[in-house]
Amino acid sequence: MQNVLNALRALEEVAERQPIGVAELARAMDLPKSSVQRALVTLHTAGWIRPASGTTTRWMVTTKALHVGRHATGELPLRDIAVPVMEELRRRTDETVHLAVPEGGKIVLIERLETTKPVRIILPLGQNLPVHASANGKAVLAASPVETVERLITEGLSRFTDASITDPQRLRAELAEIRARGYATNSGEWRTDVSAVASAVIGANGTPVASISINVPTSRLTEASRAAFGAAVHEAAQAVGESLGRRRGD
Repeated sequence: MQNVLNALRALEEVAERQPIGVAELARAMDLPKSSVQRALVTLHTAGWIRPASGTTTRWMVTTKALHVGRHATGELPLRDIAVPVMEELRRRTDETVHLAVPEGGKIVLIERLETTKPVRIILPLGQNLPVHASANGKAVLAASPVETVERLITEGLSRFTDASITDPQRLRAELAEIRARGYATNSGEWRTDVSAVASAVIGANGTPVASISINVPTSRLTEASRAAFGAAVHEAAQAVGESLGRRRGD
């Protein structure tokens, strides 16, 4: 049983810190290198992880983990509907477009369509995005019940950069603005080089089931492009939500 638990813990740590080597993973798990190595061999044999850049010294998760996760959270129908809409959004903006879902109090990136521009934002699928310091997170939070917002505030608002919102009143005010305009913005609040606009996808029951975002280097986001991207991403999120409602009613 302990070997199984070690393997599952290793999988979670690799997903969080990838690419990661045995020594770093052993420190993170507070386990002997030999135990961690056995866990990695098990995960590799089962197809859950793969060597990063062709070397067996550092490891990454495979798409198998993502596929199983989509089945577990019912994301496959969402992705089927969202990707064509995201493709059109990328064509119109030529910027990276992300699809993220709320899961266990976190916002998880599940799909990415990249820009053709050489300078771009690249985040790994499965990346956890901070709820109060990302456009995807704030879009979902603004569409969530008040209890969800207050729970997050009680847990504490971490500071990632100087632009991070850590004051509860300021966060509540920003969420009200997001509800009014239909989209959230992030100007270097999580990482100084990452900015985005996002809008929540509302499910048939009236709760946020996902968010769609346009992600750009902070240096490339202007006031004009922020407003234009916001309108476009809000339109895209509404289209996905309406299609999900129709799918559920079929």
